[in-house]
Amino acid sequence: MLKQLKIPVGVSDFRKIRENGYYYMDKSGLIEELLKTDATEVTLITRPRRFGKTLGMSMLDNFLDIRKDSRYLFSGLKISQNQELCRKWMNQWPTLFLSFKDVDGSTFENAMGLLKFTLSQICIEHQYLEESSRVNPAYKQIFTRLKEQTGTFTDVQSSLLVLMRMMKEYYKKPVILLLDEYDVPMAKASSNGYYEKMLEVIKTMMSTALKDNESLRFAVVTGCLRIAKESIFTGTNNFTTDTISDIRYDEFFGFTRPEVAEFLKEAGCQDCQETVRKWYDGYIFGNIEIYCPWDVLNYVQRVLTEGVKKPENFWEHTSDNKIIELFLKRRDFDVTEKFEKLLNGEAIRESVNENVSYDFF
Repeated sequence: MLKQLKIPVGVSDFRKIRENGYYYMDKSGLIEELLKTDATEVTLITRPRRFGKTLGMSMLDNFLDIRKDSRYLFSGLKISQNQELCRKWMNQWPTLFLSFKDVDGSTFENAMGLLKFTLSQICIEHQYLEESSRVNPAYKQIFTRLKEQTGTFTDVQSSLLVLMRMMKEYYKKPVILLLDEYDVPMAKASSNGYYEKMLEVIKTMMSTALKDNESLRFAVVTGCLRIAKESIFTGTNNFTTDTISDIRYDEFFGFTRPEVAEFLKEAGCQDCQETVRKWYDGYIFGNIEIYCPWDVLNYVQRVLTEGVKKPENFWEHTSDNKIIELFLKRRDFDVTEKFEKLLNGEAIRESVNENVSYDFF
């Protein structure tokens, strides 16, 4: 019998999911795994779009942010069983959480405008810093310009460092930085012809925030690809990367087979299990088979609301595929034969290059 679960299609706010009773796959084990080696200063996690990166970052933000009381949100989840870790970390640390997902634009000027807007929203969220007597007045001046979107080029480049120093002065504790979709500005810049200009902004912003920053407790950075040639992370101490070939966080992004089986059981859709496996079990992260969560959630929602069990590719057209189009237009190598094999149901074997440079195109 089908059940009317509240399925969070397109919802990436952890608090909203938990407060409104949406169905939630417990991924709180990510917190415990991440904090096992808290000496690591910067962790970069790369996964495809629509695999729960933003939701994972939102979960981390709610767990760590000193301004919040999130115990009720994690009640009943795996992480709540580790009382010592919760005592040490839950809502105990100043946390700066922002996303570059909207830093887009057909011109550099438009993209910079959106970057300034993103920084302005973060400043408004942390308005208390501007009003506090604990914070250096010189930092407050930069903060005000960033908040009012009148900051100079240098203000923008140093914005994360300034915000983190202000937060450390206010809380007397180093800051945890959570940066989601870090690679979007570079991808958009590459597609629209202002790559070098945007590189100058993002490279300095990341370097000042992540390298030799005494205000940094640790940082978690997410994106779709690891940018290599730009050397955005050059010189960062204790830097680790987790890609789709690594095993440490392999179960925390996307749905595992047992999770999907339990979800289908809860929804009363056990008879759809083979269909879901054939259509949406198309990934291996580390050592685990992973289902695309966007497809699984959309499919089950459609079954529950419309009674339609015919599968379809829900992930298609949900992201910008410009980099793939540029790749296919290259003339220095031919992939036609390989695509023909794949279309004919055959297999090919290729080495995976986990690094990418957007100016490669």
